[in-house]
Formats: sequence, structure tokens, C-alpha cells
Amino acid sequence: MQPMQKLLIAILFTFTQIISASAAELTAVQIYSDNVLLDLIKENKHLSQVVIDDCQLVQDIEARAVKSQMPSYQFLWGDMLAYGVCVKKDVPLGLHYMQASADQGLSEALEQMGRYYHVGKFVQVDINQALIFLKESAALNNLKAQLRLADLYLAGHGSPLDFPQLYTQLHQSVTDDKKEHKIIAQHLVKLAQKMPERVVNAASNGKY
Repeated sequence: MQPMQKLLIAILFTFTQIISASAAELTAVQIYSDNVLLDLIKENKHLSQVVIDDCQLVQDIEARAVKSQMPSYQFLWGDMLAYGVCVKKDVPLGLHYMQASADQGLSEALEQMGRYYHVGKFVQVDINQALIFLKESAALNNLKAQLRLADLYLAGHGSPLDFPQLYTQLHQSVTDDKKEHKIIAQHLVKLAQKMPERVVNAASNGKY
């Protein structure tokens, strides 16, 4: 092979490597910003997004959950472990990170832990624990938590002293979902039936 041919082959090989590297960079998935991840969590799309991204971000997600202790990533990492998404399933460890996220005040984590204790998902049914988590999440304007809390109150759980606060939260809730709007209205009517009229009026005016 002539020296010129060798040089041309070397140049072509180098050029091919550069093109391949550039293509890899273009297809690499960027780690989610905290705001983007929170939106995914609120829409319950966080796990499906990790799968859509071909599980490329597992190490980055773990690092942000374990080392940086970011509550949104603790929640995501906990869900991934609990359901075995892109990692080996480990329910106890998954619950540990969900709890860690809840401890930092992430309303979605608080709501999820409350729901799990209510229905007995991964844990034994514990209504008292469910109420604790759901009340904290409801106070952070999590509508799912507020509606589940109302269901528990109307089923005879919790203290009637807490009814006015929940009534205020639901009365002030905002949603563009017609179905949710109807459910909220129904819960308000049922809660009002369990309180004196003066308390209902005060709760409607946000005095609880």
C-alpha cells in the first residue's frame, strides 16, 4: 500500500470516528432539571420518561438521590426501585427513598406514602399513618391528598376538628378538570353536613 493511500485511509478513519462521536453526543439524554422532573412527577410520567430515555440516566438519578439528596430525585429513585424500572427491584430501599423525599416535604411523596398506607400498597394498612402523610400533603395544596383525606374523614376516620381546615382547602382548590370539579363539590356538600353552619361559613371564608 502506497504512503498516500495509508494517509487517506487514516484520515477517513479519523473522520468517521469524529462523526460517530458527534452523533453519540447528539443522541445523549440530558439529565432533567428539577422543575422538569417535578412536572413529570405531578403528571405521573416520571417512570415512563426514564424508560423512554432508554434507562440512560440511571447513574445520574441515583447520584442526585443518594449523594445530593434532592427530594424530587429521591422520589424518582424510590419509585424506580419499588417497581423495578431500569434497576433491580428493591421495595424496602425504594420505600426508604420515598420516605426520605416525604421527610423533605415533597407533596407528591407525602401523598404517595399516605395512599400506600391507606390501601396497603407495599406496606400494611395503617389509617393513622395515612392521615399523617395526607394531612401534610393536603396542607401543601396537593389536590389528590385533599380528596383522599376527605374520603377518609367521610368514612369515619380522623378528628372532626380537622374537617374545617380540609373544607377550606377544598373550597379554595383550583382545577380545570370538570370531573375533579364535580368531585370537589360533592365532598364539600358531604363535609358541610358534618359541621355546624357557622363553622362551614367560617371555613368558606378561609378562617381555618
